[in-house]
Amino acid sequence: MQNEHQIIICSVFYFYGDAANEELSVQIAKDISDYWNEPEASVIIKRITYRVLFEIKGVYAKTLIPETIFENTDPKNNYFRIEEFSTGNISFVDGIGSNTGYFKLDNLLNNSTTAAHEYGHTIGLKHPEILDILGKGVPGIMHPRGTITDAVYQYDPNAIPLQPGGTMNPFKRKVLQSDIDNLRLHKLDFNKNGFAMLGGFSSIWHEKH
Repeated sequence: MQNEHQIIICSVFYFYGDAANEELSVQIAKDISDYWNEPEASVIIKRITYRVLFEIKGVYAKTLIPETIFENTDPKNNYFRIEEFSTGNISFVDGIGSNTGYFKLDNLLNNSTTAAHEYGHTIGLKHPEILDILGKGVPGIMHPRGTITDAVYQYDPNAIPLQPGGTMNPFKRKVLQSDIDNLRLHKLDFNKNGFAMLGGFSSIWHEKH
């Protein structure tokens, strides 16, 4: 939404599954919001500078049914299953620009960046092509596990790159202005009311693994 020199990106996450609950739903939304608002980013559209703000809401959808996901037409809505176990031991989204996915519970705890990273995928961001960023400073939020970074951002600062402990600790990545730039917000098609859609619909219901 474009409004008074602000671009407000609104997303609502509906969480379901055996490991989901109200407290966790609110916490995940707060984590995503905190990470994405931290850089106080801006974008220039038609020579006007807009502050980019993220409004993220988390809802515990205990009684969610597949038809709600299949029939949803609101681009703000996202649906993620949360379970203690996930095949492959990972959290994932159903594609770039999707609005559905699956979270592994322990990926979400202790101020993890996993939800913020996966959120980036839902709004259209891919992993960077270059995964060796030695000398480049703080890794951006979309860098995946296994990225080569400066020692201070590794699991073990004393480890040799690519040896045990010698890759990016995902707790150390942050949302940067460059991540906001990669959203290409200036290319969005805003309607006369100032609204545009970022991302799309995958509309997949996930059974428990």
